[in-house]
This record gives sequence, C-alpha cells and structure tokens, in this order.
Amino acid sequence: MEQHLSGYRIFYAVARAGNISRAAKDLYISQPAISKAVGRLEESLGVTLFTRSSRGVSLTAEGQVLYQHVSNAFDTLSRGEHELKRIRDFNIGQIRIGVSNTLCKYILLPYLKGFLEQFPHVRILIDSQDTARTISMLEQQQLDIGLIAEPRMRRGLSFLPVMQIEDAFVCTRAYLDNLKIREGEGADLFTCGTILLLNRSNMTRAHIDAYFAEQGIEPRQVLEATTMDLLIEFAKTGLGIGCVIRDFVKDELSDGTLMEIPLAAPIRKRTIGFAYQPAYATKTMRRFIHFCFPS
Repeated sequence: MEQHLSGYRIFYAVARAGNISRAAKDLYISQPAISKAVGRLEESLGVTLFTRSSRGVSLTAEGQVLYQHVSNAFDTLSRGEHELKRIRDFNIGQIRIGVSNTLCKYILLPYLKGFLEQFPHVRILIDSQDTARTISMLEQQQLDIGLIAEPRMRRGLSFLPVMQIEDAFVCTRAYLDNLKIREGEGADLFTCGTILLLNRSNMTRAHIDAYFAEQGIEPRQVLEATTMDLLIEFAKTGLGIGCVIRDFVKDELSDGTLMEIPLAAPIRKRTIGFAYQPAYATKTMRRFIHFCFPS
C-alpha cells in the first residue's frame, strides 16, 4: 500500500474535482503527471477507476468502491489534524493516573482541582486500584503516573514524595468503655476486641500484618473492609478498633468522635508520592509534575 499513497491522494483529488485539469491546479501538479499517476494506480490495482469524456472524468463502479474507502481515510486524517490543532491551541492533553480510592479522595483530588483550574481542557483518566496493580501498569506503560506508597524496589520508576502517612488504631469511646466492662480493665484490646482491617489484597494490610508479626500481636477477631472509608465508618459506628491513616481521621480525633489507641511501639511511617517512568513522560504529564512540584 505504501507505494500507492501518493496515487491515492491524486485519485482522491481527481474524483472530487471530476476533472484532471482542475485537480492538477489544486495539487500544483501538471496534467500529464496526474494522468500518469492515475494510470499507474489503475494498472497496479488491475481495474479501471475512471471513465474519460470530453467533459471530464467520472468514477467507474470499482472507482466508487475505492473512493468510499479513500474518502473515509482522508476524513480520518483531517479529523486527526483538527484534533492536534485543538490540543495545541487549548493545551488539551490526557493523563492516566493509577491510585487507590483512599489516596484519590484524600490526596490526589486537591492536586487535580488546582491543576484543572489552570488547565481546564486536560482530560483526566483515573484507574482506581491497589498499589501493586498501579506499579505493574506503570511498568507496562499503561499509566502515565501513579500515586502510591513508596515501593521498596523502584524498578526504573522515578518517585516524587508528597507526604508521610502513619497508621493508627482508633475507636469510639463507647466501644472502648464497653470492651473494658466486658473483658476487664487490663484486657488486651487486640485479643479481646474486634480489629477492623483492610482486606489482604491491600498493601496497607501487608504493612500492618508485618507490624503485628514484629510485635507478636495476634488479633482473634478481624472484620475486613475493602476501602479506608469503610473502615473509618465502621469505627465511627462502634463496630470495633479500626486501623486507619491518622491524617484521614484528624477531624474525628479532634472533635472526639474517635479516640486513638496508644501502642507500645509506633507503626513505621510510609511515604506517599507520585511514581512514573521519565522516558515516557508526555508534555501534559510534565506539566502536571511541574504543577505538583513547582520548585
């Protein structure tokens, strides 16, 4: 097909003009060159594309079939050029972001709000999923950027830290008081209480399970949830002691809706940030990174 591309362009112009001389003027090509190009195309395809008369040319049945496909192709190219012009003129671009529901709500959305105020025509696509899936998609160039906890192995990813987070165990005052009445003042809360945790597919759960193993803690009653928001609501409802990110319940801790359970040893903090592959960063992606990290 490649050797026919220029011939298709000439064929398209002649078919639209219905006249070789007019097509020659439109293309700034001589009439003999037009006729020769059409002849070569007909010869290579093994069909007659035009019928000639003193008034011009008209498409044969075979020519009509080819014209329909060639016309669609040129229309597609024209739309592509128009879209590129819109991207250039209006700073239109696209960013595909991988992020968990929790990090999206509490960390990503404020960044996106400010970014879209400056660049309102950028299209944002969000893949809501766990960190492991986000890292995998970044490595396969299926995402532009991901908001994740800093991975132990970067595997070619650049990581820009945004903030540190710390997990905490929280519950209502009523739940704690009732647990102490039922089990005794000195009862071990992790043994006697219902511990609210994210399910095992979540990286945060793996982090907490590692903490439990280090501290020799073995919860007997565990209620799992799929999202941090659910854990927070479970804890506020009085279903148990929830393992949540402290920054995400600071209002509830401040107004007394929830209280924090003191720990013998603190849970190791984690760093949250944006991960991406620099070699595949688009212009729009670089603009987003510069917005988030202006220095």
